[in-house]
Amino acid sequence: MTEARESAGPHARRVPGTPCWVSLMAHGLAATEEFYGELFGWEFRPGPQQLGPYVRALLDGHEVAGMGQLSPDHRLPIAWTPYLAADDVDHTADTVRECGGTVAVGPLDAAEAGRMAIAADPSGAVFGIWQVAAHLGTTLTGVPGTPAWNELITFETESVAKFYETVFGYEKEPVVSADFDYVTLHLEGRPVAGLHGVGHALRDRGPHWQTYFEVGSVEAALRQVADLGGRILRQTHDSPHGRIATVADPEGAMFSVIENPH
Repeated sequence: MTEARESAGPHARRVPGTPCWVSLMAHGLAATEEFYGELFGWEFRPGPQQLGPYVRALLDGHEVAGMGQLSPDHRLPIAWTPYLAADDVDHTADTVRECGGTVAVGPLDAAEAGRMAIAADPSGAVFGIWQVAAHLGTTLTGVPGTPAWNELITFETESVAKFYETVFGYEKEPVVSADFDYVTLHLEGRPVAGLHGVGHALRDRGPHWQTYFEVGSVEAALRQVADLGGRILRQTHDSPHGRIATVADPEGAMFSVIENPH
């Protein structure tokens, strides 16, 4: 895993394929706001309501993530979903279908904010596609409480990497290892996301995207997660990119926290 850090000011260019937003759909929106507000110091304000109640999370006045409320009859997994930038979401959605993926929602306009779709790759991992209008996406990175990285946890990387290469134009950089199946996706020479093949270790969850959020201290974050009703799924471990742990919020949405060594 490599940190993706970019300047995301009001006029930052979003290269197609760049992860530009993360969004969580939950059943109890108020309780979910309380959990993440306490954990990351987020505040919230209303966002587009095309898919039901939706809020944007702000850190020091900067938009960093979104949260929506699922209707009671929806049985979608409670999960953080990365949105990948597109110049033309309709064309990208067509390419997703042509390459063996599916489009579950949209493309549709999200008020004046932009145009979106929710899709899945051929293995079933869900991601969003975002065509910017008024809403650029995440406008702050590199500080605690902001998304730091997005990683696809899948069975094997070779076939799914071809899908993302074709749809978004990524260049791939595999890790050369007999027992570690990992590919870093690059755009314009910059690492933007990862693919991690874990074989049967996926068990019942199935392929899925996982978001990493930066924190000042992983140990402190884990104590907070537990105090707030979440679960620790993988204890703190060291990586070349910082200390990492994986947790779940009270509704079961998985995410990782990373303490950057710098």
